[in-house]
Amino acid sequence: MKTLANHQILFDAECPMCRIYTRAIVSKGILDQKGRMAYQDLSEQACPMVDRQRAANEIALVNQETGEVTYGIHSLFKVFGVAVPALKPLFAFKPFVWLMSRLYFFISYNRRVIIPAKYTHTAGQIQPAFRLDYRIAYLLITWFITAFILSAYTTLMAGLLPSGLSNREYLVCGGQVFFQGIIIYFLYKNKAWDYLGNMMTISFAGALALLPGLIVAGFTKLDPIFYAVWFMAVAGAMFLEHIRRTRLLELGWTLTFTWLFYRVAILLLILTHLL
Repeated sequence: MKTLANHQILFDAECPMCRIYTRAIVSKGILDQKGRMAYQDLSEQACPMVDRQRAANEIALVNQETGEVTYGIHSLFKVFGVAVPALKPLFAFKPFVWLMSRLYFFISYNRRVIIPAKYTHTAGQIQPAFRLDYRIAYLLITWFITAFILSAYTTLMAGLLPSGLSNREYLVCGGQVFFQGIIIYFLYKNKAWDYLGNMMTISFAGALALLPGLIVAGFTKLDPIFYAVWFMAVAGAMFLEHIRRTRLLELGWTLTFTWLFYRVAILLLILTHLL
């Protein structure tokens, strides 16, 4: 595999996802051993042509010979275009570039709620900009997918859970965003969108963890108790993950208690045929 020599990619040291994939790029030999650096470690004099705020938002690739800097999806296209030259025509196809740019921004502006890390911000350190449109889009997409999977999964527990409204799971998922949103707004207004993003990541991950049950159900019919036990195991893991993420966000226990209260209250409403 060809190496893109004399280039350095600037990643976000506070983003676990960024650390993982840039390390993989270097380990695979696509960039040389000194081909990655955290933008937080970049001195003001080292690369004067780098737009530091943009580098915090979009991963930057610096040509150390010419000083040319590319950002975001164009940086990744340049890296992988050298590694796999056959992809270059695709990377020059404007509709594909537009689509992948939107996907890149969607992930980049939500990266710290997808895979969180403990806040280590220091005074004066440049942080990624917050984009409300991409955060709302993230909440809506994870809400829809989570509710869609849950709607299918609850049918596997027929007999244990009463049937209810056809859109019940959509109301339940959306209701928790609204319920927790009110509480976080009054307790930690400045962290509201970060918390809601993390909360929906937990819900989305929990829904994905239910997919094996749906796959098994496609091949063989098992007792509804099996699916109920699997559901409870996933819910327990989600509860622990909620505790972990609220600690990373330096929030108190109140949000965990209200998160649990909402879910227990919804379960009681379902069992009493009120929802």
